[in-house]
Amino acid sequence: MAARLLWAVRRRMQPLLASSAACDGRGWLHPFSTATQRTAGEDCNSEDPPDELGPSLAERALKLKAVKLEKEVQDLTVRYQRAIADGENIRRRTQRCVEDAKIFGIQSFCKDLVEVADILEKTTECISEETEPGDQKLILEKIFRGLSLLEAKLKSVFAKHGLEKMTPIGDKYDPHEHELICHVPAGVGVQPGTVALVRQDGYKLHGRTIRLAQVEVAVESQRRL
Repeated sequence: MAARLLWAVRRRMQPLLASSAACDGRGWLHPFSTATQRTAGEDCNSEDPPDELGPSLAERALKLKAVKLEKEVQDLTVRYQRAIADGENIRRRTQRCVEDAKIFGIQSFCKDLVEVADILEKTTECISEETEPGDQKLILEKIFRGLSLLEAKLKSVFAKHGLEKMTPIGDKYDPHEHELICHVPAGVGVQPGTVALVRQDGYKLHGRTIRLAQVEVAVESQRRL
């Protein structure tokens, strides 16, 4: 009886023992082995930081950098807009100055010409009021004095503003300053190719010719036109 019971227990344990041996042969750990418990304990006691800590710090750094860059962009935008506004104001002021210069550039010259007009007006009034109709000599004298005063004032105004009358008689003919009207025979003491006579005076403004002088140029007799 005891022998049969022992034989039955061994028969039932054989599949379990065979399964345990197969696991050991393949390198598997038994669920209730000491190695399995030790490995599980080591995994539970691990002190590695969670994976969420690294990405969180990186995101904060990127956000701070983005805020800094956005602030710099806003600052540069404001400075750029101010520069554009300043440039537009300068352009408008410059344009206004140029327009004023065109309009009022001859203001001083016109003011001096008004004085010349006053002299001419006073001369005509004096002649018409104080002179008898039959006294022609007195009239001519007053006209001469008025014209002389007028000429002196004009010369003063011209000299003040850099306007100079050219006196080219005897000078060599220069097409940049003289307008040739005709040729005349060279007289005594007159060199061919020089200005012999001035038909109309020429003028320079601060050294620049603004009106050519109409002249006659002396040539030898056979070259007269």
